[in-house]
Amino acid sequence: MMWSLLVFLLVGLIAGFIARAVVPGDDSMGVIGTIILGVVGSFVGGSIGAVISGDGFGLGNTAGIIGSVIGAIIVLIVFNAVTGRKKA
Repeated sequence: MMWSLLVFLLVGLIAGFIARAVVPGDDSMGVIGTIILGVVGSFVGGSIGAVISGDGFGLGNTAGIIGSVIGAIIVLIVFNAVTGRKKA
Protein backbone atom coordinates (compact mmCIF):
# COMPACT_ATOMS: atom_id res chain seq x y z
CA MET A 1 0.00 0.00 0.00
CA MET A 2 2.69 2.52 0.99
CA TRP A 3 4.81 1.58 -2.02
CA SER A 4 1.86 2.14 -4.38
CA LEU A 5 1.22 5.57 -2.90
CA LEU A 6 4.88 6.56 -3.32
CA VAL A 7 4.91 5.40 -6.94
CA PHE A 8 1.64 7.26 -7.58
CA LEU A 9 3.12 10.48 -6.15
CA LEU A 10 6.35 10.02 -8.12
CA VAL A 11 4.40 9.55 -11.35
CA GLY A 12 2.40 12.67 -10.44
CA LEU A 13 5.62 14.63 -9.91
CA ILE A 14 7.07 13.50 -13.25
CA ALA A 15 3.82 14.15 -15.14
CA GLY A 16 3.39 17.57 -13.56
CA PHE A 17 6.99 18.51 -14.32
CA ILE A 18 6.68 17.46 -17.97
CA ALA A 19 3.35 19.32 -18.31
CA ARG A 20 4.91 22.48 -16.88
CA ALA A 21 7.80 22.14 -19.34
CA VAL A 22 5.53 21.62 -22.35
CA VAL A 23 2.98 24.37 -21.69
CA PRO A 24 4.51 27.72 -22.65
CA GLY A 25 5.07 30.42 -20.05
CA ASP A 26 6.12 30.57 -16.43
CA ASP A 27 4.22 28.24 -14.12
CA SER A 28 5.77 29.01 -10.79
CA MET A 29 4.62 26.36 -8.35
CA GLY A 30 6.50 24.26 -5.88
CA VAL A 31 7.01 20.55 -5.69
CA ILE A 32 3.67 19.99 -3.92
CA GLY A 33 1.82 21.97 -6.61
CA THR A 34 3.58 19.98 -9.31
CA ILE A 35 2.62 16.69 -7.65
CA ILE A 36 -1.01 17.83 -7.32
CA LEU A 37 -1.02 18.86 -11.00
CA GLY A 38 0.28 15.43 -12.01
CA VAL A 39 -2.11 13.50 -9.75
CA VAL A 40 -5.14 15.45 -11.01
CA GLY A 41 -3.80 14.96 -14.54
CA SER A 42 -3.63 11.22 -13.92
CA PHE A 43 -7.32 11.14 -13.03
CA VAL A 44 -8.21 13.31 -16.04
CA GLY A 45 -6.09 11.16 -18.37
CA GLY A 46 -7.57 7.96 -16.91
CA SER A 47 -11.11 9.25 -17.35
CA ILE A 48 -10.43 10.29 -20.95
CA GLY A 49 -8.83 6.91 -21.63
CA ALA A 50 -11.84 5.09 -20.16
CA VAL A 51 -14.23 7.06 -22.37
CA ILE A 52 -12.12 6.43 -25.49
CA SER A 53 -11.74 2.71 -24.77
CA GLY A 54 -15.47 2.32 -24.15
CA ASP A 55 -15.16 1.38 -20.47
CA GLY A 56 -17.36 4.30 -19.52
CA PHE A 57 -16.59 7.38 -17.49
CA GLY A 58 -15.16 6.70 -14.07
CA LEU A 59 -13.62 9.19 -11.67
CA GLY A 60 -11.60 6.42 -10.01
CA ASN A 61 -9.60 5.68 -13.14
CA THR A 62 -5.94 6.63 -13.18
CA ALA A 63 -3.61 6.61 -16.14
CA GLY A 64 -0.04 5.57 -16.76
CA ILE A 65 2.70 8.11 -17.26
CA ILE A 66 1.68 9.06 -20.81
CA GLY A 67 -1.98 9.50 -19.89
CA SER A 68 -0.96 11.40 -16.77
CA VAL A 69 1.17 13.81 -18.78
CA ILE A 70 -1.61 14.39 -21.31
CA GLY A 71 -4.13 14.90 -18.50
CA ALA A 72 -1.78 17.28 -16.64
CA ILE A 73 -1.26 19.34 -19.80
CA ILE A 74 -5.03 19.62 -20.22
CA VAL A 75 -5.50 20.55 -16.55
CA LEU A 76 -2.75 23.19 -16.73
CA ILE A 77 -4.12 24.77 -19.92
CA VAL A 78 -7.66 24.86 -18.51
CA PHE A 79 -6.42 26.24 -15.17
CA ASN A 80 -4.49 29.03 -16.90
CA ALA A 81 -7.47 29.85 -19.15
CA VAL A 82 -9.96 29.95 -16.30
CA THR A 83 -7.82 31.93 -13.87
CA GLY A 84 -6.24 34.14 -16.52
CA ARG A 85 -2.90 33.73 -14.74
CA LYS A 86 -0.83 34.08 -17.86
CA LYS A 87 -1.12 34.75 -21.52
CA ALA A 88 0.86 32.38 -23.72
